[in-house]
Amino acid sequence: MVKIETERLILRDWRASDLSPWAAMNADPEVREHLGPLLTPEQAAASMRSFQEDLDRNGFGFWAVEVRDTRQFVGFAGLDVVDEGMPFTGVEAGWRLSRSAWGHGYATEAALAMLRYGFDKVGLTEILAVTTKANLRSQAVMRRIAMTTDPGEDFDDPDEDESPLRRCVLYRKRADVVSQT
Repeated sequence: MVKIETERLILRDWRASDLSPWAAMNADPEVREHLGPLLTPEQAAASMRSFQEDLDRNGFGFWAVEVRDTRQFVGFAGLDVVDEGMPFTGVEAGWRLSRSAWGHGYATEAALAMLRYGFDKVGLTEILAVTTKANLRSQAVMRRIAMTTDPGEDFDDPDEDESPLRRCVLYRKRADVVSQT
């Protein structure tokens, strides 16, 4: 069991008590705007189980995120192996927070913790981040954590139809430049 603590956040294993706020988050159209269809409670529960299985198996994955002072569950952050069929390979950092957690710098704080964990504990030499071209909030986080992008690496998600979710951007961060954050 890995627990990562930052100044204001705790990234931890998933708990049964996370299911209700996790399902509510994934039923929120604003939270899901750049992710695709809303999740049913059953789909949310299945994703939670899958995230915990990845953590148990790999020592990394998507951790539940809670605010240290209040112990309130606010979303997830973590590292995941890029899906097969994408035009690149590697491990990507990702995050998803409830709307109540937006605008507090939590995504940036969690993402920096993911970079440190991925480089220092997992031994990765590079960490990627992917989002839709329209997801300017996530791209702002990627820039704040000093990730870089090359417009020549923008791509169409092979799992998406012709929708605003299809065109994506790829950001990268190498381990040898992590100290600049």
